Amino acid sequence: MVEGMLGAKRLPATVLEQIVAKTDGIPLFVEEVTKAVVEAGCLTEIQAPEGGHGSVPAVTIPTTLYEALLARLDRLGSAKAVAQLGATLGRQFPYTLLRAVVPLEDEPLQRDLAVLVAAELLYQRGQPPQAVYTFKHALVQEAAYESLLKRVRWHAHQRLVQVLEGQFPETVATAPELLAHHALRGELWDKALAYFRQAGEQAVARSAYREAVAAFEQALGAVQHLPESHAILAQAIDLRLALHSALYLLGELGRVFVNLQAAQALAEALGDPHRLGWVAVYLLAHFVAACEPDHAIAYGQHALAIAADLGEVGIMVTARAWLGSLYRSLGDYRRSADFYQENVAYLHGALLQEHLGLPGLASATSRGHLVASLVECGAFAEGKALAEEGIKLAEAADHPYSRVIAYWAVGFLALRQGNLPQAIHALERALDLAQEAHIQLAVPWVAAPLGAVYVLAGRSADALPLLERAIEQAIEMRFMMYHALRMVWLGEAYLLASRLDEAYTQAQRALEFSRLHQERGHAAYALRLLGEIAATHTSAEDEQAEAHYGQALALAKELGMRPLQAHCRRGLGILYAKVGQAEQAHNELATAIELYQSMDMTFWLPKTEAMRVLLEAR
Repeated sequence: MVEGMLGAKRLPATVLEQIVAKTDGIPLFVEEVTKAVVEAGCLTEIQAPEGGHGSVPAVTIPTTLYEALLARLDRLGSAKAVAQLGATLGRQFPYTLLRAVVPLEDEPLQRDLAVLVAAELLYQRGQPPQAVYTFKHALVQEAAYESLLKRVRWHAHQRLVQVLEGQFPETVATAPELLAHHALRGELWDKALAYFRQAGEQAVARSAYREAVAAFEQALGAVQHLPESHAILAQAIDLRLALHSALYLLGELGRVFVNLQAAQALAEALGDPHRLGWVAVYLLAHFVAACEPDHAIAYGQHALAIAADLGEVGIMVTARAWLGSLYRSLGDYRRSADFYQENVAYLHGALLQEHLGLPGLASATSRGHLVASLVECGAFAEGKALAEEGIKLAEAADHPYSRVIAYWAVGFLALRQGNLPQAIHALERALDLAQEAHIQLAVPWVAAPLGAVYVLAGRSADALPLLERAIEQAIEMRFMMYHALRMVWLGEAYLLASRLDEAYTQAQRALEFSRLHQERGHAAYALRLLGEIAATHTSAEDEQAEAHYGQALALAKELGMRPLQAHCRRGLGILYAKVGQAEQAHNELATAIELYQSMDMTFWLPKTEAMRVLLEAR
């Protein structure tokens, strides 16, 4: 590398050895030290006789890259100050902004910039005043920045905030993170708070949740430097509520709870009912995700009471949505649907495009979750109409989370009805989008039903890793909502792969989990799976299989789960045919066929009808 830089010249062997030894092969360091040596005049022509180069000027080889960069800057004269002020602007900066903060006229400023470009410390694109400059390496910018006195840096950042606010209104509107950075470095805490909050809100709007978390946390850091007042504490609560939404979608539920506890303490200290209502809503959401129904119900009722007292639409709509999710988890599908239907009926006109405190459009997400509650009861036709409306709303807004929910709803409906091609298409689309948009919480949520579809399609090799990873991810994130259902689906995948012991383990775990957390619908699915597993064993397990099917069927009837009733009837019919109870088998299969036909569940219908025909032919 050194020889390539020197071209037709060479260094004395002793100097070359020092460069190699001290730079340790770091390319930028090699380059900077070689340039320093060249500038010190330690070169000879290659054609010169050996030993004929005469005396070699003394040169001090810098021991660190930082020293090498500082030495380069020191040799640049007045251009050093331009590099230092440019470094306060960032790795890349436009000429117009530099011109606004540097106390130089155009001619001397452009001359110094030309020196920096010639020294290859800056790259230039375009010509002034439209030129944009970029530091060759982040370390070059850092060295220039750190060589400024702290007081000078502090004033430079303050000046930059003033210039940006006064002369670059478009930057203020579109890049608040830039002003936030300079306000922070200039210790303008009130402006840092305002601009970091604005940057966080813009990041959320474009689904950049990791950036949003960083911005909101920086804003909370700025709060610590401001004198305590009612207005500042109110802002601190709002920041924590905004932080909650970003953390939730990233699946960082442990941090969510700690953050909400801090927001709750502040809201209680202020005695602010509006903010206490929002804290209650988000604690409701947390306890729904954590499968703690008693706490969730308490916070949900509290949130609805506050919404009614204040006439707060956002709290009301968001609380209904999360209570709908809670009651679906508990197996109370009718009550779940009621909450979502209230939202769907309420949200019209301009409200169709509002989030109202939810991660996605309230109109689209309420429809998506309503679909999931309806299809558990076999209301597929009603669900399809709502799913189509949800997709139109989500795609019109082009909002990633809303689209994930809309596609998931279509896929979940198709899974329950047995339309495998549609289910695979919709759920794969939802999973791809969730991963692309870094909506981590949605990944196991979508991947698990996709794995269940693969099971029905006979693709156990695809289903197993997807379901196993979905369960691992959910546990890592502490996202326990629908966890029992995920275990049921994994058990079904093991059953398809003839791994009966593992299938039984998952079914038993799902049953225990659902009973512990009062999830009666999921318990019914687990019992049906236990029946399926027992039915594959020897006749010694037949009575146990019948008992499991019977318990699952009783729960499914009580909860109005018509598709699951059909599956249980079919399972019992096959079991009775196996043990020679023809009449009971015929009755159960006939009931299953009637249910499948009434709900247009044609995937299971042909096999069930064939089983009945075979039974009648005996």
